[in-house]
Amino acid sequence: MSGIGRVTAIRFAEAGADLYLVDINLEGLKAVEGELQKFGVNVKTFKADLSKKEEIDALWENMEDRLPDILVNNAAIYPFKEFLDVDRAFLEKIMNINLQSVFWMCQHLIRRCIASGRKCVIINVGSIEAVMPFAENLVHYSITKAGVIALTRSLAREFGKYGIRVNAVIPGGIVTPGVQKVAKELGEKALTAGQEYLKRVPLRRMGDPDEVARVILFLASDMSSYITGAAVPVDGGFLSA
Repeated sequence: MSGIGRVTAIRFAEAGADLYLVDINLEGLKAVEGELQKFGVNVKTFKADLSKKEEIDALWENMEDRLPDILVNNAAIYPFKEFLDVDRAFLEKIMNINLQSVFWMCQHLIRRCIASGRKCVIINVGSIEAVMPFAENLVHYSITKAGVIALTRSLAREFGKYGIRVNAVIPGGIVTPGVQKVAKELGEKALTAGQEYLKRVPLRRMGDPDEVARVILFLASDMSSYITGAAVPVDGGFLSA
């Protein structure tokens, strides 16, 4: 767990929330759990491969003792690959992690909330690539994030009557460990793309993961009690330019 997920966990713990942390990287989960101890909240970690529905099902069975009131779907991968080179296995992996996991996670929480008469809030993490594709060789990623936005709006429309709110954040260029790793691998090509991106951003800088985390916290709180079905850009103005 790193980047937006890590900082979001810190912001929620700072606000006094008990947390379930889910990731395939158990070492990363334990590291974040250690960071959260100073806030005095309860933290449980679950190792799960969210590309596999059976592991998602098992995850929710393990959480039956105390269901969450808030769900943040942040897990995603974004390997670069030319469209004409994408094969079935590659596309299925991207779809399973970036879109289908969000679908199944939302389904589990909504089903349980309706059965128990509880309200809940869901925040899904999209991307500017879903709205206005910018980077090359990310067609597969863009379509999954477009699906996340469509899912968000559909669920908000269908389940608002149960007091369930569903929103999305749309991050732009955010400096996360994952982005830094990809930039290092791409070298000069990444530098050129970054310069072109910044030319289009009114704030003329990249974003910080905490700037996304604070919006997620707002959407999860009662301060946004009349907001649902929204896709909130956190992009330095990229989509408006």
